[in-house]
Amino acid sequence: MTGPTDSAGRDRPAPQAGYADVNGARLYYELAGDGAPLVMLHAGIADCRMWDADFAAFSRHYRALRFDMRGYGRSLPVAGDFNLQADLEALLDTLGIAAPMILMGCSIGGGLAIEYALDHPAKVASLILVGSAARGFEAEALGPDELFAQNEAAFKAGDADRVAELDMQIWFDGVGRPPEAVNAEARRQAFAMAKLVTEHELKGMGRHIRKSEAIAAADRLRELTMPALVVIGENDLPFLRLAADYLSERLPDAKKALMANAGHLPNMERPQAFQAAVRGFLAPASQARL
Repeated sequence: MTGPTDSAGRDRPAPQAGYADVNGARLYYELAGDGAPLVMLHAGIADCRMWDADFAAFSRHYRALRFDMRGYGRSLPVAGDFNLQADLEALLDTLGIAAPMILMGCSIGGGLAIEYALDHPAKVASLILVGSAARGFEAEALGPDELFAQNEAAFKAGDADRVAELDMQIWFDGVGRPPEAVNAEARRQAFAMAKLVTEHELKGMGRHIRKSEAIAAADRLRELTMPALVVIGENDLPFLRLAADYLSERLPDAKKALMANAGHLPNMERPQAFQAAVRGFLAPASQARL
């Protein structure tokens, strides 16, 4: 019985899955494929399962890493202060992920990718930022304030199912789409991840302490000269659509991809279109054929 192979029939390293002890927490991770490192950073309403289709596709030509941040998915919350970037740095060191790497982050994962790249520009070959905003970005935009208020009330009541449903209405369905207009299976998967996020949060363990910076990341984007792809769903929140414009205008080597009929997790809703956009972005630099 032979192991997995790539498109050319060459043997690929067997996928790894496990837990890494990082800064007092145990982070669940999966590592597969060979080639340039591609690190996937999930959204704040999800966990690393949001990358299921992309992990399978991109690990055919890249050394793909996805993991659950502490307090998400299979990485349980731990009492005490922590910093997500410090966790990322320690995990990369623990797993021996070589630089330069491709960072692909959605939402808070995209923000984390930006901040890591600002601190370690030589270690980042390119950035893929999905539904993301740089810390310090500000803009006036209408939002679903009533849904946000209901979401907060449901969280205070400890109703994880209600919180997750409201998360879906705000983030997955997005602007201008009723639940019945979206992919039901993808929404079900996103709901399960969002519910688990809330269940972890309700335990009240751990506090994320952000790094103090004299200059906000939003004002340092011109330092990031590596190629960047900015992906935004057309049904994502207006604030994040403005944030995508801001990133596209200020990152020196940026391209923007608008995902039609998609909300905050466009890779889950439109995996083929999302992967095509990423392939087209990466191909000139890597000559990868996915």
